[in-house]
Amino acid sequence: MTSARVTIKEVAARAGVSKGAVSLAFNHKPGLSEATRERIFRAARELGWAPNPTARTLAGSRVDVVGLAICRPARLLGLEPFYMEFVSGVESVLTEHSCSLLLRLVRSVKEEAGLLETWWRARQIGGAILVDLRADDPRVAVAERLGLPVVAVGHPSLAGGLTAVWTDDATAVREAVRYLAALGHRRIARVGGAAGLGHTAIRAAAFEEVAGAVGLAGAWQVSTDYSGEAGARATRGLLMAGGVGRPTAIVYDNDIMAVAGLSVASEMGLAVPGDVSLLAWDDSQLCRLTHPTLSAMSHDVYGFGAEVARTLFGRAGGGPVEGRSHPVVTPVLVPRGSTARPR
Repeated sequence: MTSARVTIKEVAARAGVSKGAVSLAFNHKPGLSEATRERIFRAARELGWAPNPTARTLAGSRVDVVGLAICRPARLLGLEPFYMEFVSGVESVLTEHSCSLLLRLVRSVKEEAGLLETWWRARQIGGAILVDLRADDPRVAVAERLGLPVVAVGHPSLAGGLTAVWTDDATAVREAVRYLAALGHRRIARVGGAAGLGHTAIRAAAFEEVAGAVGLAGAWQVSTDYSGEAGARATRGLLMAGGVGRPTAIVYDNDIMAVAGLSVASEMGLAVPGDVSLLAWDDSQLCRLTHPTLSAMSHDVYGFGAEVARTLFGRAGGGPVEGRSHPVVTPVLVPRGSTARPR
């Protein structure tokens, strides 16, 4: 059954409510319980009904909200400088357009895929930003099926036919390892993020490739959840090995883990950078407040978020078309006190 043949009366009958209740649900008015509201949305999804779907464009409709769901624990997200900077950059552009951000934390990408459909069919959003893409990401298929204006923050190989804006993770990893190797490091480790994330896989493959190219004597990779606790645990495990079994340099996938790693090195009586060099991803203020200051792969995260939002408005307004990828941002190495030649 198509949305052109289905009426609000049929949706109300399927949900066991009045037509007025359906109207309240889709216009986000008070007076309904969350259970009733969700039952109405479920009935609409089952029947393939959505109010005035052709009018939904980010640039011109009454819907002036952009959706962003993040699959991270709230506690961790509040501590991670990257997302705070990224969201600030997105907000800077939305404010120019008198548009709001609808931010939701989810437990899985499957939950987010369902949430995107609910948001779109309920006219809660006019477009969305997808982050932390995975291989065969279910959100991509949902966005394509709905015709939802979307910008996918990730490599085009992960974004299907969606417009993609991304950072060149592979080039940045190669630069980091080559820099450390040029300093004389022959045993280098990488403390990465969650293995299921697309950009983690890209970084891992690039690390393995460059480690072989420069002929490292030892190369280790550990997956974590990006938290300080996991970063500390990974660092402790790497540094507890003695002699040639211990890396002399560690590259971290974010700044929180690098700061935690610095604390672990100090706790173990190892000098940074004399005994072990540390290099962080995402050059936040944290990297400049430690002692010694942390070297980092740096890029303008605030500006990146703003570019993502501008691309979304262009996508919805008839600018960039689906499937077009946008200029790559390559993090730049900023050497500081935490990297030096090994003893």
